[in-house]
Amino acid sequence: MKYTIIIQWSEEDQCFVVFLPEFEDIMQPCTHGNSYQDAVNHAEEVIELLIESYQAEGKPLPHQKNIGNFCQVA
Repeated sequence: MKYTIIIQWSEEDQCFVVFLPEFEDIMQPCTHGNSYQDAVNHAEEVIELLIESYQAEGKPLPHQKNIGNFCQVA
């Protein structure tokens, strides 16, 4: 299953913060990174841990959300 990762720069924290919209029961932002790639890597690690936790607890995994459309700006 694919999950959405939203990464945005935080002026306040001076890092990239990560939101995982399908996982509504965890604190958001759930992780961060000093670079965009660090944030992606940390997000993937958090998703893996969440999936393991959900499965260990017998909880159903969240369904993928459609959070919008993408467009290309010239």
